[in-house]
Amino acid sequence: MEIQNTLPTNGLSIIADVREPDSIERILEKLGVALTKKQLTVADYICSDRVAVERKTAKDFVGSILNQRVFRQVEELTEAYSHSVLLIEGNPDSLFLERNVSPNAIRGAMASIAIDYRIPILWSANPEETANMLYRFAWREQMKSGRTLQIRSNKKAKNMNEKQEFLVAGLPHVSNMLSQRLLKHFGSPQKIFSASVGELQQVDKIGRKKAKEIWDLLNGKYED
Repeated sequence: MEIQNTLPTNGLSIIADVREPDSIERILEKLGVALTKKQLTVADYICSDRVAVERKTAKDFVGSILNQRVFRQVEELTEAYSHSVLLIEGNPDSLFLERNVSPNAIRGAMASIAIDYRIPILWSANPEETANMLYRFAWREQMKSGRTLQIRSNKKAKNMNEKQEFLVAGLPHVSNMLSQRLLKHFGSPQKIFSASVGELQQVDKIGRKKAKEIWDLLNGKYED
């Protein structure tokens, strides 16, 4: 597949697990992506504070169904990120040929992931296509929506401070460090959630645009 870089990068970044293949890393770098490798406890690639991608080859996907690992992984994804994606790499026709597994068991697992966990399942033919999909995810989040990168963990918070930090870090453009800054300034999540745009701007690193997005989220009407 020919790599076509038609979108502006301008600081585009992705965090990848250290165990992910170098071939995808090289393609992303050719696309102009600043790739950082870390030991991730959740997901294989992080494209924003809300989008994480679990990548599996068709063979690995079937294996993870057999040992039930995939269900633990998608549960962790849903706990840590609001917009997660399962990306299966390889020929879809080979999915039912990898092992002596009932096709209905594979279909049942895919249905559970898509319906019970609400995680979309996408396909890529090869590492080149995987890299291009990751690029598009990151571009939509960072360039189009102005979102930032953030590593979120599904680990259980040990104390009240960690629980509050995790809660506040779910706000738009709020990193773990900024969540601590907000909590120190306001004293509690409740005071943050009830703060005005002007009051939010009093916190270092929060400008009017970021404050307005936080306020809009907290005060917007939920549409059923």
